[in-house]
Formats: sequence, C-alpha cells, structure tokens
Amino acid sequence: MSTRCPYLVVRDPGAVRDVLHRPTDFSPANALVAVTPLAGPALRVLQRVSFALPPVLASNDTDTHAGIRKVVAGFFTPATVAAIEPRIRVLAQEAAQNAADQLDSSGHVELVQTVAAFTPAVVMLELLGLPVRDLADLKRWGLDSMELFWGWPDAARQLELARSAADFYVWLRRLVAESLTAPGRNLFKSLAEHGLTTPEICSLGYFLLIAGQETTTQLISTTLFRLVEGSSPTSWRDAASEAGSRTMVRHVLATESSVPTWRRIAAHDTNLGDDMIPAGAEVLLELSGNHTTSPDGGDRTTAYGLVFGSGIHRCLGAKLAELEAAVIIQETALALPGIQLRDRQPEWIRHLSFQAPRTVSVSMEPR
Repeated sequence: MSTRCPYLVVRDPGAVRDVLHRPTDFSPANALVAVTPLAGPALRVLQRVSFALPPVLASNDTDTHAGIRKVVAGFFTPATVAAIEPRIRVLAQEAAQNAADQLDSSGHVELVQTVAAFTPAVVMLELLGLPVRDLADLKRWGLDSMELFWGWPDAARQLELARSAADFYVWLRRLVAESLTAPGRNLFKSLAEHGLTTPEICSLGYFLLIAGQETTTQLISTTLFRLVEGSSPTSWRDAASEAGSRTMVRHVLATESSVPTWRRIAAHDTNLGDDMIPAGAEVLLELSGNHTTSPDGGDRTTAYGLVFGSGIHRCLGAKLAELEAAVIIQETALALPGIQLRDRQPEWIRHLSFQAPRTVSVSMEPR
C-alpha cells in the first residue's frame, strides 16, 4: 500500500480481490465521482441540462443493485455473446479491409480509427437493442467524459468537457424517451419496466455507453501498438491466428489494460489485512500491471481476469470485450501482414482509470 497520492493504493492482487468482495466495507459510491472536482462554470453548464447521475449500477451500494444488474445482465448472457461472434467478425473484416485499402493507396494507415474505434460501438448498440447512429459523436463524447470524470483538466478544459458532456446527456435523454415506446426489446425499456426513472436510466446509460465500447477500443489500441512495436511475447504473424490473438489480448489485460485501476471508499473503519482503514478513506485498486514478487519468491502478477473486477460489481461485458478484441486483432493481422510502426511514441490517454495510445500509425514494411 502507498499513501503518496490522495488514495490508499492497493496493489497486491489478493488484497484487491478482498476489497472487491467486501462491498459493505468498501463501497463503490466513489467509483464515478469526478477525480478533479468540477468548478462552478462547468457545473453550471451541466445544471442547465439537468445533468444528474444517481447511483444505479457501478456506484450503487444499496439493495436495489442486484435487481438492476440482473436486467442489464440479460443483454450480455454467454449465449448472446457467443451468438454475436459472426457479426463481430464481419464488422472486423470490413474494417480491416478498409485499413488495407488505405495502406495500399497511401502507404500508411492509422489503426485506432480504422479498426479499433467503431466495431465495439456498433456491437454494443445492437446488443442493447438501440439504434446504431451518431457513432462519431458517441466516440467523441466518450473520450471527453472519461477526461472530465477521470482526468485532471484545468478549469478552462473542464468547461469544454462539460459542454460535451451536456450534449451527450441531452442526446441520451432523447434516446431514452424514444426507446421507451420503440417496438421490440431494448435495455432502456427493460429498465423502465423494472421501475427505474428516466434520470436513473440516463445515469446507467451514460457510463454504459462509454464503458461498453470505449474501453474495448482502448484495449484493442494498446494490443495493436504492442504487437506492431514488437515488444510483446506474441508476434504480429502469430496474432493472425485465433489462439495467438486471444493470448495477446490476455497478456495486455494482465500487463496494461485499458482499465488499470478502479476506486472504492471505506464505508466505516475496517481492516485490510493487518492495516486499519479509516472510514472515508478512498482506495485505489490496481487491476492490472502488478509484477511484484512475494517474499517467498512466488509470482504475484495480476491475473488477467481481475481487470474486469470481481464480486457483485464485476464487469458484465468482460467476455464480450475479450472476444471483440481477439477477433479484431486477428482480422487486422490477417489483412495487414507486412506493416511497421510509423510513430513509436504516440500521445497516450493517461487518466486515473483509463489508458491507451490515441493513435497507432503504421506503414508498409520496406521490401
């Protein structure tokens, strides 16, 4: 543990799991609270659109959580995820072919936008029964909201991000209203039937429409970068196989996932191992990247699955994210067999709980 930041940092995987399995001691109430407190001008922008994020799913520490989670889980069942794999593969092949065409015509291509960005968004919307539209806006809103809630923007930047978040919220509220009377099954209608209010549905939808696709895009982006960079245990050629792509995705999940940390707060004075944790202490859990060695010489590297959390708040889209990433990596490696990095030091997204290269620019290898 460390206290050299505003959080009590928990790195040991066993302790991380312990915290996640004790939600009455370590509440998720702070999971979605802005890391940088919002200043007055930014708050006023949000207030003008009645922006509200009541606790519903990820930050819900009440007894309503289980019922709401069950409704959402119904859209991410193992059978549903397995059934959508062919659709993922078609979208991945189309994106990879587009990247190959750009590479052939110009000699270079940027892989985050061409292959990583949009397939996860399309798949998520289709799974939830929601219309597939405004994808470019959704991607921009997602990145802006990640920075607003998990970054360290100054007051001027906060204002820009708040305007984006307000636009997203207005769009989302209209989508919720439309979905309540739309034919067929969709997530928002199911939540309303469960008894959630429109602000509660908007709150859940706000972060689900980000977490359900942007974190997968970022996982794919980091995986692509490490593969083409040549620093990974899997080669670009090996990634063109199903086994190779899945192995590489799991390696990135364990070492530098797009969601490396998550937050909890001590609900009351409690213990974690031999340490006393005071009520109100904010805890930062390291979900990936722990390569420490235990005193007995054993390996304590974080298991790749811990990145999705554990216990009653474990990510409902874990299997979907891993499947999407592996399929997209495989199809991209198949379509672009001879490439090299153009920029070995791209700008990275570096927020408290999210990370990935913003671009992965490649060109054809010289012959």
